[in-house]
Amino acid sequence: MIEAASLDVVTLGRSSVDLYGQQIGGRLEDVASFAKAVGGCPTNIAIGCARLGLKAGLITRVGDEHMGRFIREQLAREGVDTTGVVTDPARLTALVILGVRDDKTFPLIFYRENCADMALSESDIDPGFVGRAKALVVTGTHFSTPTVDRASRHTMALARAAGRRVVLDIDYRPNLWGLAGHGVGEARYVADGNVTAHLQSILPGCDLVVGTEEELHIAGGSSDTLEALRRVRARTDGTIVLKRGPMGCVVFPGAIPERIEDGVTGAGFPIEVYNVLGAGDAFMAGFLRGWLRDEALTTCCTWANASGAFAVSRLLCSPEIPTWPELQHFLVHGSAHRALRHDAALNHIHRATTRRPQASVLRAFAIDHRAQLETLADRLGADRARIAEFKRLAVAAAARVANGRPGFGMLLDDRHGRTALFAAEGSGLWLGRPIEQPGTRPLAFEAARDPAARLVEWPVTQTIKCLCFYHPDDPPDLRRRQEESLATLSEAASAVGRELMIEIIAGKHGPIDDETIARTVARLYDLGIKPDWWKLEPQASPVAWQNIARIVDERDPHCRGVVMLGLEAPEAELIRSFRVAAQCSVVKGFAVGRTIFAPAAEAWLAGRMSDRAAVDDMAGRFGRLAAAWDECAGQRP
Repeated sequence: MIEAASLDVVTLGRSSVDLYGQQIGGRLEDVASFAKAVGGCPTNIAIGCARLGLKAGLITRVGDEHMGRFIREQLAREGVDTTGVVTDPARLTALVILGVRDDKTFPLIFYRENCADMALSESDIDPGFVGRAKALVVTGTHFSTPTVDRASRHTMALARAAGRRVVLDIDYRPNLWGLAGHGVGEARYVADGNVTAHLQSILPGCDLVVGTEEELHIAGGSSDTLEALRRVRARTDGTIVLKRGPMGCVVFPGAIPERIEDGVTGAGFPIEVYNVLGAGDAFMAGFLRGWLRDEALTTCCTWANASGAFAVSRLLCSPEIPTWPELQHFLVHGSAHRALRHDAALNHIHRATTRRPQASVLRAFAIDHRAQLETLADRLGADRARIAEFKRLAVAAAARVANGRPGFGMLLDDRHGRTALFAAEGSGLWLGRPIEQPGTRPLAFEAARDPAARLVEWPVTQTIKCLCFYHPDDPPDLRRRQEESLATLSEAASAVGRELMIEIIAGKHGPIDDETIARTVARLYDLGIKPDWWKLEPQASPVAWQNIARIVDERDPHCRGVVMLGLEAPEAELIRSFRVAAQCSVVKGFAVGRTIFAPAAEAWLAGRMSDRAAVDDMAGRFGRLAAAWDECAGQRP
């Protein structure tokens, strides 16, 4: 009796870090900056399958260094089971450097000499892990040397013995078979009888074989596609999938017909070709999403072609594979853009459904204040340089309260909080970082007019925070200037892959009723501004919060939520505001500053309080507010 599978698919083979040139249309020699992403055909497929709702695992090797840890951590964030990922203490993780010269030329260099994944051996394979999956995906590259050939065949035998299906992605890279030089990594086809014989020896054990025309040519040993298909069919009863790029795909579940078009066809999508690298991996993930759930072959083709279209229209490999909500939105609504990377609705769904996991509640200690602490230091006759050390003490206080628990964070600036940011990074605290020039109205950004110029330097783990003093009844010209700045920031945040928190304070510049902030939020959504978080001032009534929640839920169901700011209110008053806010499900916590740090800052900068006492005081206040929020949220109806 075959045991029920707990995974849908396990992939085996290459795992690398891809470094993609960010300048498009030039030579790889002239690329000035690169974007980093997880790569390698089977690793991309595993990530793609996880994004499309399958339970996926991976068998590979990575180095015991930063790039290997990056792959492990990203796989975990994507939901891929890493039980089969072995850390190699002696070899480096593979690297690939890639560029986009034009819509037909994609130079790439493989750095794979004695790399970790090519040392994968039979002893690395856990039969139990293989047996947990409905299907095993093997890829052509991992039959190209004796060591990985034995490991791959051994794993196929284990899958067969467990009653599982085996999938072959031909994944033919001639230079990885030693048939081309390092400088022609983009070459897709070099005829070679030895490679053909090698691949044909694998085919009898496969239930599904997927390849491009060139890949089926090498597997079949013929440059005539129909003849190649027939030769592949002679060696396997499995389903054969022919990928045809913009023409879609054709599936052959049985005998090969007289014409290719007489197979089960799946039409392609009219998408601009931006970068073909990784499109086949996205295609495979889409096809497996249907095939492993026993969908009709036409459905498998649609999901595969659509997934490939996303990848071919964007720059990177695994980061560009769509998620299930994104794919469904595209299939239902389509897109007005041939270049899907220009579709704002799809981009928002993609970004929101692939961002790093985060706790559903946020209790944040906000000490990103700059002007207020400078004014305080000047009044007390203290050196402004001491503000930096005080912010380090604040990090210690926040870390003590969090005690390793999720859902705690800080807002820290880089004017006085640079060393505090360094101390907090990697602590497990959520980190937000302000970009506005303090107190400006209309909104101006600190240090640069174009926020993108600064954001590219920020760690991806830090959320952009922008405070805007905006009232919906402001004069039209002021409103327009504020909105343009926020729209520019929103576009920049999306372009550089950083999350965004927009803080709105309206009460200092006009009256507030139950509709004021809801009107503001709706207006910004009308402009296409969709932050990951909203930071809003306390509302006087549950009705005001419910109005805000209605707008957020209608306009952006992917929004992480709202956190409430403090406005230096006394602790007891804030807790009363918590009770009102916590009744609303869209409010996920708070980000409070001066209520927590102001008394300690006054005493410490004046020399009346020690470091330890300052930490104790701030930790006590932050801890009480966190406990109060949790109690109020626990009573949420």
